[in-house]
Amino acid sequence: MSKNNFAPFDGGQDPDDIGNNHSPNTTIQEVLNQSRRQLLRGSLGGAGLALFGGFGLAACGGGGSDDSPGDTGGAAPTPPRETLLGFNPVAKSLADAFIVPAGYTASVIYACGDPLAAGVAAARNDGTDTGYDKRSGDCHDGMEYFGLSAAGTRDDASAERALLGINHEYITPVFLHASGPTANPRPAGEADKEIDCHGVAIVEVRRNGGKFGVVQDSLFNRRITPNTEIEFAGVARGNALLKTKFSADGTRTRGTLNNCGTGKTPWGTLLTGEENWSGYFARGAADDAARGSDKSVTSLRRYGRNQGATSRYGWQTAGAADKYARWDISKTGASGDGSDDYRNEMNGQGYLTEIDPYDRNAAISKRTSLGRFAHEGAAFSRPVAGKPLAVYMGDDSQGEYVYKWVSAAAWVSTDATAANRMATGDKYLNAGKLYVAKYKPDGSGEWIELSITHPAIAGYASYAFADQADVVVNARLAADAVGATKMDRPEWCATHPGTGEVYFTMTNNSSRNAATVDAANPRAYTDMKGSTVQNGNVNGHIIRMAEQGNEPGATAFTWDVYLFGAEAEAGAGINLSGLTAINDFSSPDGLAFTPSTGICWIQTDDGAYTDVTNCMMLAAVPGKVGDGSRRTVISGATTLDTYVGREASPTTLKRFLVGPRQQEITGICETPDGRAIFVNVQHPGENTTAADLSDPAKFGSRWPANAGYGAGQRPRSATVVITKDDGGRIGT
Repeated sequence: MSKNNFAPFDGGQDPDDIGNNHSPNTTIQEVLNQSRRQLLRGSLGGAGLALFGGFGLAACGGGGSDDSPGDTGGAAPTPPRETLLGFNPVAKSLADAFIVPAGYTASVIYACGDPLAAGVAAARNDGTDTGYDKRSGDCHDGMEYFGLSAAGTRDDASAERALLGINHEYITPVFLHASGPTANPRPAGEADKEIDCHGVAIVEVRRNGGKFGVVQDSLFNRRITPNTEIEFAGVARGNALLKTKFSADGTRTRGTLNNCGTGKTPWGTLLTGEENWSGYFARGAADDAARGSDKSVTSLRRYGRNQGATSRYGWQTAGAADKYARWDISKTGASGDGSDDYRNEMNGQGYLTEIDPYDRNAAISKRTSLGRFAHEGAAFSRPVAGKPLAVYMGDDSQGEYVYKWVSAAAWVSTDATAANRMATGDKYLNAGKLYVAKYKPDGSGEWIELSITHPAIAGYASYAFADQADVVVNARLAADAVGATKMDRPEWCATHPGTGEVYFTMTNNSSRNAATVDAANPRAYTDMKGSTVQNGNVNGHIIRMAEQGNEPGATAFTWDVYLFGAEAEAGAGINLSGLTAINDFSSPDGLAFTPSTGICWIQTDDGAYTDVTNCMMLAAVPGKVGDGSRRTVISGATTLDTYVGREASPTTLKRFLVGPRQQEITGICETPDGRAIFVNVQHPGENTTAADLSDPAKFGSRWPANAGYGAGQRPRSATVVITKDDGGRIGT
């Protein structure tokens, strides 16, 4: 998700985001170049109108549309009638502050280092805090809300007491240690702190006196870290590819890592996506030869670990103990299956991992059948009795793919409240079909099943798949084999609660150039950030998809581009969505629809427009696929046509908040009544160096300390709760 500055070990863009897809598969640019050629020949004239015509703007929730969650079937709405996006938009800002609209209040409730157990001291926030397995982790990310009754049982309607499932994606090392991190070899104490700062937190929050706060001594509070024992579930459980010195039978591993987006299952559990995990592992300079150049070398290269690769934080250098040795995936043992070393350790990361927030004793499961890649979040289709469930997923790197899982089991409505939630997860997430998307130039697309029985997979020349477990563990290679469409960093996805359409953020692509533009990615331009030249599709866009017949198990879909990020002052060939000062944005990343209103919330993780504004969150009321028009765009010497969703307006897209300096806004969930939302701020002040620590005036940010929260002046990732001063629903 994040650009990530891993100083002093790495700097700049996360290498996991840059991409390792060297297959000859068609890119989305090439697909839409075909579309451009067909359109210019006039071959789609009538077909294009049929495909993209006939849809009107569909507002959600209190907006009163026919397909909104609040639809009353023609009856008069209950007064008072709300107006979605009725707030005054927040202006762009470079201030070191968390800014919300007039009439709203934002309060920090949970920051990196905060205690999560009785007897744990408050965070000193000076780099000397320890025991992070009982404290908030760092870099808060995806987040879900799980209601609790007054008696401490599951209550999906509770707006007073709840558990938050919060991802802690990675770390800002400079602030975790008193003088910044020590270079390799890493001290064990520093490595232990950094490892514990990763993972997931289950945190009880409760409203008291009208305000939410964390319940420090709650028995529900817990941390799941890279050291937590986790079960493999699904088709790859017990496969040779998962065997390690820790689990010789390939049924268990330790930890969940680099957790980015989330998903909430219809039965009330948390899905956490393991994103940029590859860079945590080191590989010896002669490991190809040690492996005999077997097919594992192809897999490792495809997932970004060439021999000689160094690790992000150097944890493998912290000592001889097994908990450090696991981060070196070189082949050192003599076994044929990897059960005597950690050559397969990296195969244990890259899944959607399911956690029951209500039961700390329930096993945690990695759902291997849904594929292994740089998972962002997971968006479910709307559950319909008698039909399968679909789970939509993106692989966040340049040139990677969009995926879908379809359960073998048809949805049973009583499973929504089943007592054994993890067994319900077994039912819907272990058996089914994994698909990858192929986008066609006429605005349609197909889902291609990733199965060992597919001839292109069974006979793939570049990698010899052994079985279906091999297919899901090496889902990227399987997608290469079937000719899936390369996309531009597919990040978060969300399902429109009214239409059932699925939205994917495509954050940006610095590799775009005028020779590769196409209808879905028509912009290749130069954007100046001060004196720095930025090239490519600098500001990103959002693609949406409509399943054929609105069926979760459909193998065909239609698609268009909902929004293009851009500066308001950019020319018409760049600002294709008609953005203005109240809603211009860059690099969409986080994406979610809140159920109470149906508002679509768009969060940014930007490095291109940060000379003008800090990262932000916008509120949107989208329409449907095809509600806009066909547009002609000139990019360099290339003229092409593209499909663009209906232009943004003050009633359909507004900036809701702007965060402090050097951060990204990420993660969102709400109380069931919609009167409070929770949002995360990740890595404020991330560009601060160890040399700056002696002078807080040099920190890139001092939030939330400068807002009166907690000790010290070092910035901290944090969770914020936002309420409306009149008690109304957020976004109205």
